[in-house]
Amino acid sequence: METATLNQHKVHDSILSCIGDTPMVRLQTLSERTGLEVLAKLEGANPGQSAKDRIALKMIEALECSGDLRAGGTVIETTSGNTGYALAMICAVRRYRCVLVTNDKISKSKLIALRSLGAEVEVCPSKVAPDDARSYYEVAKQIHASTPNSVYVNQYFHTGNTLAHYLSTGPEVWTQCGGDLAHYFAPVGTGGTISGAGKYLKEQDPSVQV
Repeated sequence: METATLNQHKVHDSILSCIGDTPMVRLQTLSERTGLEVLAKLEGANPGQSAKDRIALKMIEALECSGDLRAGGTVIETTSGNTGYALAMICAVRRYRCVLVTNDKISKSKLIALRSLGAEVEVCPSKVAPDDARSYYEVAKQIHASTPNSVYVNQYFHTGNTLAHYLSTGPEVWTQCGGDLAHYFAPVGTGGTISGAGKYLKEQDPSVQV
């Protein structure tokens, strides 16, 4: 394709710039039955196929900005799949080593997907207490302690988790709804999506129910 032709289209220099700005789709049947405008935000349209792309990128950027994550560093995280996939994708682009620690409940397909992106995956037993040395939380901490130039992302406590949705998901929802929004629903895992987007939306209109 010639340069002149390329310039007529939006061409991304990196897959990471494709994160966010996901489409909104009207749920026709539910809207008709309720008499309300019911919309769904398609986070599966992110390159890593989930909303976790947003938080993974924001957390990595924060770690880079603070100087905790440096060139050639190792990114370590506990994951059940989606956050790990997003981190593996980002590490492949940014050229970091990625070590993911999961438990034996993970599906074979997710395990293959994580490793296909170059991540090293440690599988730990699931039927142990969180503070057991064999749990995936403790194993991640052990790997971090023994690995120079490494960071343990820890999405459950990293402020970038909530901030990513406050800065991107919330504003996108508000704009796509034209500032006319009554209720916002989101599933809760780590709590980042509903907390970050919800905070932004209620700042725009305190009457929005989250």
